[in-house]
Amino acid sequence: MIKNIPNLLTLGNLFCGTVAAIFAVEEDFINASIFVLIGILFDFFDGFAARLLKVTGELGKQLDSLADMVTSGVVPGIIMLKLIQNNLLKDFNDIDKSIFDVSLIGLILTLAACYRLAKFNLDTRQTNSFIGLPTPAMCLFIISLPLIQEYSDIEFAVNLTYNNYFLIAITWVLTYLMNAELPLFSLKFKDYSLKNNWITYLFLAFSLVLILLLNYLSIPIIITFYVFLSIIKNLTPKV
Repeated sequence: MIKNIPNLLTLGNLFCGTVAAIFAVEEDFINASIFVLIGILFDFFDGFAARLLKVTGELGKQLDSLADMVTSGVVPGIIMLKLIQNNLLKDFNDIDKSIFDVSLIGLILTLAACYRLAKFNLDTRQTNSFIGLPTPAMCLFIISLPLIQEYSDIEFAVNLTYNNYFLIAITWVLTYLMNAELPLFSLKFKDYSLKNNWITYLFLAFSLVLILLLNYLSIPIIITFYVFLSIIKNLTPKV
């Protein structure tokens, strides 16, 4: 029974992702976001529990990817589809409904997440860091968009979420980043020295300030900053 604790946590992630998908279809983005966040917590703790209990195996690895596919793959695709669709409804009202087919572009995120997760299972390079944007990071970026629409006081940011050109561009950029050969620095500490972890400390400090100042708007900025810092780190000569 103890050996199955990590798998039960993984199934908790899958359950939350399934519930989040139902809320996303119903356009209840608040509850969808809540269940996604709980699912991502389960995703973190299943790996932590597996390492703590020293019970790693192929079954857990496959379960983890399948659960992530729903929580961090299907749900953000549905949310992006709904955001694009709602913008079209607002702009065109009762005009030919076939125009709403463009909203299916949002599901490209789901396809890209699936491809990334399959690659991740085969890629032995991604044990201590990531190559390409992790699917949970992409998911957090997407679920923040309807929350920005609802709660942000920054008009420019809100207007962007109602712009389908912006949403479609974000879809393609995130699709590329998930599967790009782009090394991203790890948030794990091998030691706590400033010299060896300056980029992680900088990222964490910047993220904390943004969260305090910008609330939900901080999420896409933090993820963008994470990618930017990783690029800078890759370009910095190693001493």
